[in-house]
Amino acid sequence: MLPLGRVLRSRALQQLQLRCQSSKALGDALPNSCDVLIVGGGGMGASSAFWLTSKTRQQGKKLNVLVVERDHAYTKASTVLSVGGVRQQFSLAENIQMGLYGHDFIVNSQMHLGDVDLCFQPHGYLVMATSKGAEILTQNSKLQNELGARNKLLGPEALRKQFPWLSTDQIELGCYGIEKEGWFDPWALLMGFKKQARSFGAQFANGEVIGFEWDGAGALSGAVVDAGDGIQRTVKFDTCVLAAGAHSGQLASLANIGSSHAKEALLRVPLPVEPRKRYVYVFSTQGENCPGLATPLTIDPDGTYFRRDGLGGNFLCGRSPCDEEEPNCETLDVDHGYFDTDIWPTLANRVPCFEA
Repeated sequence: MLPLGRVLRSRALQQLQLRCQSSKALGDALPNSCDVLIVGGGGMGASSAFWLTSKTRQQGKKLNVLVVERDHAYTKASTVLSVGGVRQQFSLAENIQMGLYGHDFIVNSQMHLGDVDLCFQPHGYLVMATSKGAEILTQNSKLQNELGARNKLLGPEALRKQFPWLSTDQIELGCYGIEKEGWFDPWALLMGFKKQARSFGAQFANGEVIGFEWDGAGALSGAVVDAGDGIQRTVKFDTCVLAAGAHSGQLASLANIGSSHAKEALLRVPLPVEPRKRYVYVFSTQGENCPGLATPLTIDPDGTYFRRDGLGGNFLCGRSPCDEEEPNCETLDVDHGYFDTDIWPTLANRVPCFEA
C-alpha cells in the first residue's frame, strides 16, 4: 500500500480546497426582509432554494428566497466532504423510496439544473453480512426490490466469482446493487442547485444567524445575522427553514424550540440533531488483482467501507465508530491511529491485494 497521508488532506482534498477558494466571491447583499429565509446553504439549503423558486416560477409567481451561509467557501460543509453515495439498500421503505428518487434526479440532473456534470459512477453498493445478519439482509433486499430497487443476493461462491479480489472469510451473504446505485460529485450537485436557484431569483448571502426576533404575538418574525463586518443586521421573514445540517439542533434552540415555555406542546421538544464527526481516509495501491473500475462501494459486516476514487488506484474508506468511541467534534482534526487500528486490518483481511 502506498499511503497518501491516509486522510482527506490528500490530493483529492487539495483539489476540493482549490474549488472552494474559487467560490469565495462576495455573496448577495443582505436584504431587510424576505418571504423565506433558509439558514444554511449546503446541499439541503441550496436544494430547498432551488425547489421553492422552481415550483413558484412554474406557477407564474415569484417568491423572495434568501439563503444565509456562514461557511461561504464550504470548507467545513458536510455536503462537499461526503463520499457522495446514492443507494436504496435500507430497511425503511421511506429511505428506499428517497434513494430511488435521488438516483432518478441525479441521472436526469441536466433536465433540472442545466449544463452540469455530476460525474455519476453507476457501480452499485455491495453490502455483506455474516450468518448473524444474513436473514435481515435477505428481508431488506426483498423489500427494496418490491419498491423498485434492483439488487441481487450472492453467496460466498458467487461473490468470489464476481469479485475475485474479495475474501469471503466469515461472509454468509452479500447484496449487490446492479442498478440505480453508485456515487457522484457532491460539489457539482451543490453548485448546480445554487446556480439554478440564483437564476430563478434566490439570493445567497454570507453570514451567520446568531439569534431570532419575535413579533407581538410571539411568532418568529426575524433573524439576527452577523455578516462578519462587525455589524449585526435583522432580516424579517414570513417563513424560516433550518437547513444548518449537524448544527440545526443548536440553531433551533436559539429559536426557542425545545423550551419548556413554548406555547405549543410540539415546540417544547428539542430538535434531536447534533454533530457527529466521521473520518474519510484515502489510500493508494497498485497491487495485482486489485478491485477494478467497476468495483461497487463495498461495506464489510463491521461497517468498514471503501470505494474507488478516480482512475489512479486511489480508494476512499472509513467506518463509523461505536458510541463509546465518538470523537470530539470541535475541530476537523483526523485521528490517524483510528485508520491503523480499526480500519486497515479489516480492509487488508477483506481485500488481500491491498497489502501489496
